[in-house]
Amino acid sequence: MPAKRAFPDVEAVIDELKHLHASRRDQGHEHKLGRRERRVLSPADRCAVLAKTSSRCHICGGEIEGTRWHADHVKAHITGAEHEVANYLPVHAICNNYRWDYSSDEFQWILKLGVWLRSEVERETRIGRAAGEKFTGYDAGRAARRERAGSSVELTESGRWGMPGNRHGGPKAFHG
Repeated sequence: MPAKRAFPDVEAVIDELKHLHASRRDQGHEHKLGRRERRVLSPADRCAVLAKTSSRCHICGGEIEGTRWHADHVKAHITGAEHEVANYLPVHAICNNYRWDYSSDEFQWILKLGVWLRSEVERETRIGRAAGEKFTGYDAGRAARRERAGSSVELTESGRWGMPGNRHGGPKAFHG
């Protein structure tokens, strides 16, 4: 169900989000069966990707400075997308980490819910305050886990971007 359509009740919202999540999960399982090796982008390829948006993040529109950005697949890798420069756009690491491999319908719902919830938090409604308190606890835990894991990112010996000291880039590596 497209995000522009209104739901009749909360049960319909829950059902749709669960359906979208299940579809994404099933598609990811299918793709894992025929997994291909990721292609590492050369420095020239990374420059070409960054130039596509005039050094702007394709998700938030913010300026990208330096080399600590991700080359994001336009069509998700998990869906079998090719590792070609034409299928990449530049994105801030935080934007890419929150976008994951959501389908366009699912991501539109996330944006719609997020914008609504943001206004609830700002207006200090009961639900906004409760969500804000829950979020600050979640975010503090996330920051602590990243701190323990060593969240800085660097170019590894193999030419991949990843966690320091992990020559293969680790599970959260981004390539490019």
